[in-house]
Amino acid sequence: MVIIVMRLMGKRQIGQLQPFEFAVTIMIAELASIPMQDTGIPLIRGITPIIVLLTAQVAISYLNLKYQPFRGLICGTPSIVIKNGKVLEKELWRLGYSINDLLEQLRIKNYPNLTEVEFAILETNGNLSVIPKAQYSPVTLKDINKQPPQVKLPVTLILDGIVQTKNIKSINLSEEWLLNQLKAFNINDPRDAFIAILDTNGTFYAQAKDASTRNNS
Repeated sequence: MVIIVMRLMGKRQIGQLQPFEFAVTIMIAELASIPMQDTGIPLIRGITPIIVLLTAQVAISYLNLKYQPFRGLICGTPSIVIKNGKVLEKELWRLGYSINDLLEQLRIKNYPNLTEVEFAILETNGNLSVIPKAQYSPVTLKDINKQPPQVKLPVTLILDGIVQTKNIKSINLSEEWLLNQLKAFNINDPRDAFIAILDTNGTFYAQAKDASTRNNS
C-alpha cells in the first residue's frame, strides 16, 4: 500500500519535495507502521488515513497547478539571495540562511568564487539556482557557430542476459541484428551478455557476464 501511494505521489526525490509533500511522506510512513507495531489494531485503521492523506496530497498538487496564489501560499516563492553580484544580507536573514550555507551551496554548484555569480535564487524546495556573470558563462557550440550532431536517447537492448524486445522494436531493429552485433564482442548467446546498449551517438556496446555469474544463471 505504501509503495502504491509513493508511486501515485510522483517520482520526485526527497530533496525535490515541497514542504507539504515531505510532511505527507513522513506521516504516511508513521501511519503504515502502526498496524505492524500492534497486531491488535485492524489493518483498515492504517490504510484509511493513508488513503485520506494521498487524496489530500493529490488535491493540493492539482490546486498548485491551477491556481498560482494557492501555490504561493502552500509552497512559498523563490527568493533572490544574490542580485547583480551582491549578496542580499536582509533576505538571508529573513530566510534564516547563513552566508556559510550560501557559500557551501555555491561550491556544490561549482562556483567557489562569489565574484563569478550574477544571480542566485533559493528555490521553494531548498535548492540554489545560480546564474553566472556573462564572462564566466560556459561556451556553447552555438557560440562558436558549430553544428553539433543530433543527440539520441540511449537504448538498453540487453539487461542481465534478458533481451529487451520492446526496446529493439521501438528503434526498428531485429534480434538478428542484435546477435550479429554481439559476435563482435565475442558473445554468442544473449543470455551471456551482462548489458548491451546503443548510446546517444548510436554506437553499440556490449559486455559479457563474469564467468562465475554466467554459471550461476
